[in-house]
Amino acid sequence: MSRDHILHRIRTALGRTSTSAAAPPPAAHLELRPVPFEQRLEQFRSAVQALAGYVHSKSDARSTVEQILDGRSAVCADAPLLREWNIDTIAGVIPFTRENAATADVGITLAEYALADTGSLAVFASAAQPRLASLLPPCHVALVRRENLLTGLDELLGLHPQPLDGASSLVLITGPSRTADIEMILVRGVHGPGELHVILV
Repeated sequence: MSRDHILHRIRTALGRTSTSAAAPPPAAHLELRPVPFEQRLEQFRSAVQALAGYVHSKSDARSTVEQILDGRSAVCADAPLLREWNIDTIAGVIPFTRENAATADVGITLAEYALADTGSLAVFASAAQPRLASLLPPCHVALVRRENLLTGLDELLGLHPQPLDGASSLVLITGPSRTADIEMILVRGVHGPGELHVILV
């Protein structure tokens, strides 16, 4: 049976013709139960730690990053909030370039949101916040505003139903990179950073 014949039969079953426009999809409606911040924080911390990541809930982002770096070299994304928190002026931190990211020990980015239920970070990639900053260095440090700790992906998509408006991609990062071979031997850091620090500011 030809493709046109199959499509004709489908249209006929739906009561449409070849010139009929498809009906618009129904509007999504989610009712999210509010979750207190402390409960979201504990759920997020538990999820990240279960994945061998670290969560720092500090008001002083700069000193926390300095402690994590401990003399290691780092590249920093060009997100305005990172400049506002003076992350780009820490000793050993250099601007992001592809070449710098390939040799740096740490990549520092902003995560627009954190998702409590899975311990994931939502990063909207752009020219100021390239994906390689969180992918190439063996350690990733992500800073996120405390008020942007959400319950989960449903809440994120409720806030951003078209997440690619203004971003080249939406990257969901869940723990350090890990992979396992056929013998189920787990190895971290093969396809991305093997060390992840999340700083809630």
